[in-house]
Amino acid sequence: MSNMIIDKDGVRRYVVSITVNGDEYTKMVKSNTLLVNFLRDALDLTGTKKGCELGDCGSCTVLLDGKTPINSCLMLAVEADGREFITVEGVASHEKLDHIQEKFIEHGALQCGYCTPGMILSAKALLTRNPKPTEHEVREAIAGNLCRCTGYINIIKAIMDASGQEIPM
Repeated sequence: MSNMIIDKDGVRRYVVSITVNGDEYTKMVKSNTLLVNFLRDALDLTGTKKGCELGDCGSCTVLLDGKTPINSCLMLAVEADGREFITVEGVASHEKLDHIQEKFIEHGALQCGYCTPGMILSAKALLTRNPKPTEHEVREAIAGNLCRCTGYINIIKAIMDASGQEIPM
């Protein structure tokens, strides 16, 4: 675990070092700081959304160690010490959208955009481990991401198209 200090107000704080989107950050946090709040408040990476804060909606999805989607509202910043994460801000490269982001736009797989970062990261994780998923596998991969606007059809189409496969429905 990270180094603990007690500040002038008697509050325990910890020094955490994490790598986000390839950049290393070292910051002081309270023991109860959630990773989602650390990303949004300390690092100003607001693409990671705060939704239910119970791990049910997936709007706070980030990729742990570049490949595993996790709910950042369920991890403390002190637990993230020494780990690597990718947020939606880290998906595009050199001002160019990632292929999955382009397909989301092409297929109108977003409306309000609140679930979109988590959907994109879940899709990216799926396509990294399985470049040619079935429609069923796509549905399973995004099952932890709730969307209230699109009805999922265009999201599934975008992910299938990004995999270079026939679009269902």
